[in-house]
Amino acid sequence: MGTLPQVLPKPGPRAASKGQMMSDRQREAVTAEVLVERAKAGDRTAFGELVRRYRSRILALTLHLTGSESEAEDVTQEVFIKAFRAIRQFEGRSQFFTWVYRMAVNRSFNARRDSSRRRESPLEDPRIDRAVAIDAGGNPVRAAELRQTYAQLLWALDRLPHDMRTSVVLVALQGMNHAEAAIIQECSPGTVAWRLHEARKRLRIALERAPRPGKQRKLSAELTSLLHAWCLPVLVP
Repeated sequence: MGTLPQVLPKPGPRAASKGQMMSDRQREAVTAEVLVERAKAGDRTAFGELVRRYRSRILALTLHLTGSESEAEDVTQEVFIKAFRAIRQFEGRSQFFTWVYRMAVNRSFNARRDSSRRRESPLEDPRIDRAVAIDAGGNPVRAAELRQTYAQLLWALDRLPHDMRTSVVLVALQGMNHAEAAIIQECSPGTVAWRLHEARKRLRIALERAPRPGKQRKLSAELTSLLHAWCLPVLVP
């Protein structure tokens, strides 16, 4: 995500050299902090910018945790409404994105627990549609391969305990490091590391028991390599 030149003050020569040493995440945190202060002062435009910057990431998170596109949209909207109403009470003891992520994780868990909805087929999962659209590159053969493999991976992922599944989503799918995931889940980085280690073992066992689609094809070397990297079985008969 880019910074907002109109929000941050123009740096002097010394500040510019310091800014060049900042990581993208540090710059993002500084910009978010300025936007939060403006939002707390009543600037709705600033809060709208916070929503613009984080909505797609929160939506991806809630989609993975709920498994439902409509529920993910509802949870994401509820989270930002709650954040808007509580922004003046936000004390800044954690970063804004951490605060919002934590709300999204908790609300997604409640939505999934309260929902009695069941999909007729795992291949109808909206998470698969989005992943295939990105990864298949318009290749229908690769799309079919990815669809059956992603369906089995998600079937196994959804059977992990909530906290373990959340750690996998935050680290493996959202690209967070163990420390960031630990802050959001209010645990230690060591606990996140253990959950990921245990998740690999459980995913392997679950995938070996997973229902296999009727039509199978040999997986590409690229996808086979990906499964091996996660210590998971190659999903063919």
